[in-house]
Amino acid sequence: MIKSTRRASKVWVTFTVDAKSAEKIYVKGSWDDWKPKEMKRKKSGEFYLTKVLPAGECFEFGYLDDGGRWFADDSLETVESPFGSTNSLLKL
Repeated sequence: MIKSTRRASKVWVTFTVDAKSAEKIYVKGSWDDWKPKEMKRKKSGEFYLTKVLPAGECFEFGYLDDGGRWFADDSLETVESPFGSTNSLLKL
């Protein structure tokens, strides 16, 4: 799930994943050359991370769990990656 708040030329984007069976979840995206960022865990078991990104841009991203499983965000449009997987498409 994605929530966003736009302020001038920047957008605060909060990524949320309900993956209670995982110990760690990472978000990786084209905004920073696909470097993994570990998400924080809530008491509910959900994971979240907030990033500030430039408005008017499009980014591909996905989630990686501690078992090596790559998955897209169900709430967004998806695109095929060159590696045979599916990425989420974030349009700001």
